Amino acid sequence: MAKNAPIPSIDTERLPVHIAIIMDGNGRWAKSRLLPRVAGHRAGAKAVDRIVMHCRKIGVKALTLYSFSSENWKRPASEVNALMSLLKRYLDKELTRMIANGIRLNVIGDLDALPPQARGAVLSGMEKTSGMADMTLTLALSYGSRDEITRAVKKMAMDARDGLISPGDIDEEFISARLDTRGIPDPDLLIRSGGDIRLSNFLMWQSAYTELYFTEKLWPDFTGDDITEAVISFQKRERRFGMTGEQTARKSGR
Repeated sequence: MAKNAPIPSIDTERLPVHIAIIMDGNGRWAKSRLLPRVAGHRAGAKAVDRIVMHCRKIGVKALTLYSFSSENWKRPASEVNALMSLLKRYLDKELTRMIANGIRLNVIGDLDALPPQARGAVLSGMEKTSGMADMTLTLALSYGSRDEITRAVKKMAMDARDGLISPGDIDEEFISARLDTRGIPDPDLLIRSGGDIRLSNFLMWQSAYTELYFTEKLWPDFTGDDITEAVISFQKRERRFGMTGEQTARKSGR
């Protein structure tokens, strides 16, 4: 879309129910400004504020943010500690606004791996927003899709060993119900900022038929207009789920 061109309006009748975002580019944003990486993460947290509220405003029902991967623990301890502190501050600051806007906090990933203060803030936020029903905000923390699937397979293997399930019980729905995202619809649209074109171990099972949208814009510069552009791109696509275009048209009544 040309710079400064007007943003077309979204078709509110065809919104993606679930948007997932890989928030990439904080470090490069800071480097380009000769700032420490933590400054990029602080700017990225402000972008989270903007995007969560924009998605709530336009009517998105589920938003999942790749906040900290299982591989991110390999980063320098100073950066990891700063990210955990930012997480706690974000939740402490935004909790009241989340409740006022009917946003339920959910978390996927290895919550036990988080430092006590960050884990406490997450658990408290989940408890205090448990009754909210207008939008579900899921933070992927210490999350990796391969780890998620491995944990689910181990649990199924133990249940089979103990005679609780048989091989015939296992189908796609059975597996989905044992993943961290159980109860949440698969993402309709996955957005990645920062220019890289890959999933980076994020929601790989759940994204089998997800529409992908990649943008060069770095995460701290993300605004509601960027979400709007991604949604408009999504609405121009024909989602066939393995069927022909004619079959999907008949199914949708077009």
